[in-house]
Amino acid sequence: MLLSLVLHTYSMRYVLPAAVMMGTAPTYVLAWGAWRLLSAVLPARFYREVDDRLYTIYQSMVLFFFENYTGVQVILYGDLPKNKENVIYLSNHQCTVDWIIADMLAIRQNALGHVRYVLKDGLKWLPLYGWYFSQHGGVYVKRSAKFNEKEMREKLRAQMKAETPMYLVIFPEGTRYNPEIPKVIADSQSFAEKEGLAILKHVLTPRVKATHVAIDTMKDYLDAVYDVTVAYEGTVDHKGQRKLAPSMTEFLCKECPRVHIFIDRIELKDIPEEQMYMRRWLHERFEIKDKLLIEFYDAKDSKRRNKFPGKSVHSKLSLKKTLPSLLFLGGLTASMLLTESGRKLYVKTWIYGTLIGCLWVSIKP
Repeated sequence: MLLSLVLHTYSMRYVLPAAVMMGTAPTYVLAWGAWRLLSAVLPARFYREVDDRLYTIYQSMVLFFFENYTGVQVILYGDLPKNKENVIYLSNHQCTVDWIIADMLAIRQNALGHVRYVLKDGLKWLPLYGWYFSQHGGVYVKRSAKFNEKEMREKLRAQMKAETPMYLVIFPEGTRYNPEIPKVIADSQSFAEKEGLAILKHVLTPRVKATHVAIDTMKDYLDAVYDVTVAYEGTVDHKGQRKLAPSMTEFLCKECPRVHIFIDRIELKDIPEEQMYMRRWLHERFEIKDKLLIEFYDAKDSKRRNKFPGKSVHSKLSLKKTLPSLLFLGGLTASMLLTESGRKLYVKTWIYGTLIGCLWVSIKP
């Protein structure tokens, strides 16, 4: 009985953060919606500047919970510039926390508001969030033959025309690496073998379409490409086998003590322009990721496991960058919920915001 209570209490550690993050979403959408209407007659870049500032506030609050609240240690390797740049961010993909990792790096460059994602099409139906990600400059894409290159190019060109700062996050594997679904891994390895590509162990064979369209469309707009490799400590079982990376709820329950992030900054001139050659280049980048992860998970010397090779830095995020956003959004939401009219507006925002959002993304790319 006591053990069950302890376990239940432990598992509930994510409830407060989740309630605050989701609970403040209507407040955020109302603030953003008001600015969207007010800025309708202004040049697009003015809307983008304030939108990025609003997004910084919300995501800073998110990082309060994922970094300050959890106490996770963020270990950085490689070359992360201190100054913000227009970049494409390419990463291996294991779990939903990977989205947050991009925020963790961006805030350390004062570029948090510039983060935009290339996301699989089904995520556009998320209540409130799906619609907003699109409005913020995110791109929803379908896989394989259904991939609409023209739509993606048009959206990216519109961002460049508005002089939108770009921190575009792409997960080229197209789906998560999940050791509990060996068929996906086996199919990926079979495809690589069939195409004459190196077989990868700890990542899936990357798909080049979205990466090629993004780099080709914005090659004169970008400063660099960040090749990011992420490993979550504590994702090996007692037999030494890799297990599933933490979900957002598990991460918020403080089940991941350290996140290791290797950053390699690549100049555009070092990336082939033609899709055929870029495909080979991208696979070679994932071979490098695979070698890093083999060292992290499988090194024969146990002292070399649970870390990437090379110099590392323990990067701690200051509360000054996150706590004010939590207090601001939390205070606005609380003040709204204190009045009957505020509560009605709050509920209507959830309902009508979701309905309008679903209608919008169904007719707009």
